[in-house]
Amino acid sequence: MKVIRNSVIPFGKRYGAINLFGVLFAKRDMHLSGEVMNHELIHSAQIRELLFIPFYLIYIIEWLIRLVQSQGNSYEAYRRISFEREAYEYCRDPGYLSRRRCFAQWRK
Repeated sequence: MKVIRNSVIPFGKRYGAINLFGVLFAKRDMHLSGEVMNHELIHSAQIRELLFIPFYLIYIIEWLIRLVQSQGNSYEAYRRISFEREAYEYCRDPGYLSRRRCFAQWRK
C-alpha cells in the first residue's frame, strides 16, 4: 500500500489516516502500527469488492444515516459505519484478510 504523509489529509484532529482509492494518506506524526495498516488493508479489500465509487457512496450515505441515529455525534456515527466496524474488529488479527469472505462488513 502506498503511503503519503502530509499535514492536510485527513481532516480533523481525531483522524490520523485515510484510505483513498487504495492510497493511504497519513498525518506526518501518525504512527502506522501493524494494527493501523491492517485496518486500512481491510478497507482496501472492501473498496476493491465494491469498485471504488460505490464504496464511497455507500460509506457517505451510511455515515449520514448513522449521524442522524447518533444525534449529530460525528465520531460515533463514523465508528458505527459497517465498514469501520469490520476494520476495527479485525485490525488486530493479521491473518484476517486471508480468510475474509466477500462483503463481510454486512454479514453480521
